[in-house]
Amino acid sequence: MENIDLLGTKLVEKKLLSEEQLQIALERQRMSGGRLGYNLLSLGFINEKDLVEFFKRVPPVPNTIEDTGLSLSFIVDLINKHVVLMGEFTIPMVAEKVKLPVPLVDTAIEVLRRERFIEVKGADQLYKTSYKFAMTDAGRNRAAELLNICRYAGPAPVTLNEYRKQIELQTVMNIIITPEQFNKAFSHLVVSDSLLNTLGPAASSGRAIFLYGPPGNGKTTIAEAIGRALPGDVYVPHAIIVGGEIITVFDKSVHVPIRQTEDSPKCDQRWVCVKRPTIMVGGELTMRTLDLDFNPIAKFYEAPLQLKANNGLFIVDDLGRQHMDIDTLLNRWIVPLARRTDLLTLHTGRKFEVPFDQLVIFATNLDPKDLVDMAFLRRMRYKIKVDHPTPEEYRKIFIKVCRSNNIEFKGDVFEHLMDQYYKRMDVRLSSCQPRDIIDHIIDDSYYHGHPPELTTEKIAMSWENLFVK
Repeated sequence: MENIDLLGTKLVEKKLLSEEQLQIALERQRMSGGRLGYNLLSLGFINEKDLVEFFKRVPPVPNTIEDTGLSLSFIVDLINKHVVLMGEFTIPMVAEKVKLPVPLVDTAIEVLRRERFIEVKGADQLYKTSYKFAMTDAGRNRAAELLNICRYAGPAPVTLNEYRKQIELQTVMNIIITPEQFNKAFSHLVVSDSLLNTLGPAASSGRAIFLYGPPGNGKTTIAEAIGRALPGDVYVPHAIIVGGEIITVFDKSVHVPIRQTEDSPKCDQRWVCVKRPTIMVGGELTMRTLDLDFNPIAKFYEAPLQLKANNGLFIVDDLGRQHMDIDTLLNRWIVPLARRTDLLTLHTGRKFEVPFDQLVIFATNLDPKDLVDMAFLRRMRYKIKVDHPTPEEYRKIFIKVCRSNNIEFKGDVFEHLMDQYYKRMDVRLSSCQPRDIIDHIIDDSYYHGHPPELTTEKIAMSWENLFVK
């Protein structure tokens, strides 16, 4: 449920809204439903640009050690682990590694100098940032002790509290997707207007979606297109710290950074500006991948997939094909879906809550009634069937596939395919079959060294290879 008090209060605090306007909008919401943001827009109390900007809070640059939420001793130890691998170094070089402002790093460097863990080796200029430092034997011994405790030597982490605040402001519950934006994200697909008109509000709601239907008709492709439709960018921390334990969050394999320019707002470099993440898992999903991954050698954690997907899209594809009991898997999701928080456990036994803020899509080609119980389906606000295409939709898909592969579409050959194969053999149309047929034609043409061409002979060859007799 949207935290109305929090959103309204913060809008009033930012002077984007008056208290009187907030009360009118809340009354309208009680009468008409919908999210508070949409009611504010409909009443004209706030414009879309201001609302979008409000939810794009840039993590502020820390000006003091206290602003980081970290202790000075922690920062000193982290820098010690970095510099032992750097040879000679300068303060700006260290600042780049730990992603903290130079003045804060300078404070920590002074501690290392007092402890005689580092020493000045020279300088290119008179100012301090040009000083070249190097480790002493005492510093190397201290670094060895620290690395034995925890080998993490990356950017400084953010606190769990700061992480929660940022995720809350970037929530998928307040994204605004217009029909124009949504249709553009689906422009490369052939999807009926009725299905688009169902998918659009579902994606905009930020609530869980259950896609079901026969295999090969685009459930996975539709789920990925919804990910492209999610607007805006979000900030993801390199790592968070909980109870003194480090958990890495930013993952280059799933997070796509947004290139920053000179005009980009200055932010805390411990965060990375990325596109709203889309993470997809299938049959390989296990309970282990949904828990913190502790490395017993490095002695720090990697965040589970659902934490990396916060503020974005999490797709559970091929539901029911996982190598685990389906009831166990679904029970793992019931509380996060209902409360929008997840409970994680450190290897020490300490449990803590993290935000579960993502649009979750479950996709399956199995019968939902045989797969899940009604208690779980009730938590799926949208249950959407993706069915076989109509003959008209199938033709459009075939034409798109031909064009994308620079193959001339021939109407007479297509009609031959429909009459002599689909109708005569009573085969159901599937959205994936045009791609499969054309792929066979391309493979054959490349092997024989001639351009791919749509002919009745090639259709026969493709069909023979496509289906099991």
